[in-house]
Parts: sequence; structure tokens; C-alpha cells
Amino acid sequence: MDYIDYYNILGVRKDASDEEIKKAYRKLARKYHPDLNPNNAEAHKKFQQVNEANEVLSDPVNRKKYDQYGKNWKHSDRFEQAGRQQEHFNPEDGQGGFSTSADPFDFSEFFTSMFGGRRQRSRQGFKGQDLQADLHLSLKDAAVTHQQTLTVNNKNVRITIPAGVENEQKIRLKGYGAPGANSGPAGDLYITFKIKNDPHFRRDNNDLYSTSEIDLYTAVLGGEALVATLNGKIKLKVPPGTQNGTKVRIKGKGFPIYKKEGQAGDLYITYHVKIPTNLSEREKQLFTELAQLKK
Repeated sequence: MDYIDYYNILGVRKDASDEEIKKAYRKLARKYHPDLNPNNAEAHKKFQQVNEANEVLSDPVNRKKYDQYGKNWKHSDRFEQAGRQQEHFNPEDGQGGFSTSADPFDFSEFFTSMFGGRRQRSRQGFKGQDLQADLHLSLKDAAVTHQQTLTVNNKNVRITIPAGVENEQKIRLKGYGAPGANSGPAGDLYITFKIKNDPHFRRDNNDLYSTSEIDLYTAVLGGEALVATLNGKIKLKVPPGTQNGTKVRIKGKGFPIYKKEGQAGDLYITYHVKIPTNLSEREKQLFTELAQLKK
């Protein structure tokens, strides 16, 4: 049976609280519920996975077993019993290296099924503990493929971050976790990306949303507006009679699509019309004349 990362399925960290697990489960259960996805086989599969993950991680006993034994957590009781029997190993006795037990369970078969190969008289090596780390990025950093160097367990780890990573997205670096026991392999390092909120752009999947201020005269008569994108400022034509709150779409100027080079979402700009203040007497007079023309 392959290892199933229940934490990744729920989108939580390994040290997540019971409340965080419950909240994540409820959110995903609603999203993938069969009633809301009647003809979606993939959503049905996701719903089953989310339920399975919650059944294990919401139970403190099962969660502890899962954290310790991974894919073999259901056999933890027998594994611990086998470990106790192995501690009583005596090469001179007539029991093939294990003390006598009333339990007819064949420990050699257990170790074979769990680890593969024949039973050995030396202690079994164990994989080291997996480690968790957060990597904080700005929205602009997350929009560009770049390299960063992290220090983990006194080791420098250089990673390439692809453009378009999601907030809370995880990646695994094999072998960069805690050292293994008894010559076992090192654990893995799981990095969670934390993308900060940007003061100018709001991200929704691969689309970006922003606002741009235009003066009253440009809104009425038309003209140009200088708007910001992730890659600098561009000029947009403003048609005459543009209303406050008008939204325009700039295709392909949104957030890069993960691992799809050259592709990006769209940028949506909402115009805010600035009403002039501190008018001179002449300006007030002209506005008065305009108002009278409309009567």
C-alpha cells in the first residue's frame, strides 16, 4: 500500500491543531460533496479521500499511530509487539531468536510484509522524521521563477521556486529531513509557501484585481490612464463618459499560471473617479453653467 499524505489532502501542516483539521475538513467536504457535484467522478474521489483523512487525523490515537508508522499505522499494535519480542532476542535459545509467546502471530512474516526481505537479527533501520518549514514570499516574488537558499539542520538547501506558486502550496524535498536511525534514510522536508497580501493587487487563482484613480475630466471627456501591473505601468485608453466603478479587463496581465511558461491570468482594473475639491470661483462658475445646461 502506498503512503497517503492525509495532511496534504486536508491542506494542513503536520502540527495542525484539532480545530484547524476540523475547519479544513468541513471546507473541503462542502466543496467536493456529491450533492454539489452529481456528475463529477473526480470530486467524488476527492470527497472520499477527505473523509478518510479526517477519520484518521481527527482521532488522537489514530493520528499518533499514523504520525509514527505512516502507511503501516493500522498494524502499529502488532509492530510494537514485534519490537518488544525483538528486544528479547537471544541467539542461544531454541526459538529462532525470539522469546516464546502465546500469540501465534509470525513476526518474521510481519517484518517481511512491512519492510520486505527476510528477517534479520540486527535492528531495523528507520526513516528519520519529516520536517516542516514555511517560506514567506511577496506576491511579486511568487510571480517570478527564482532561486532561494534555506538553512535546514545546518545545511544550506538551494531550491528553485517556479512562478505561479499558490499560497499554502507545499513541496517535498526528499532526504532533507531529520537523520534516520540505525542507518535508515533521512526524512523529508516539506516547505509551505506563505504569500503575503499585496497592498495593490488582490489575487483570485490566476487573476489579479486592482483599482486605478482617474480625474473627473478624463472620465467625462476620455483620455488615458496610467495603471500598474506586476511588470510595471501601462497606459490604457479611457473612453468618454466612463462611470465611477467601471471595470476593465487586461488579458494576460494577471498572475503566471504554475508551470505553464508564458501563460498568465487576467488583470481587472476598477476605475475610481476622483471628484475635484477646493474649486476656484471660476471653476465653480463653469460647473454651475454646465448644471444649468442640463436643465
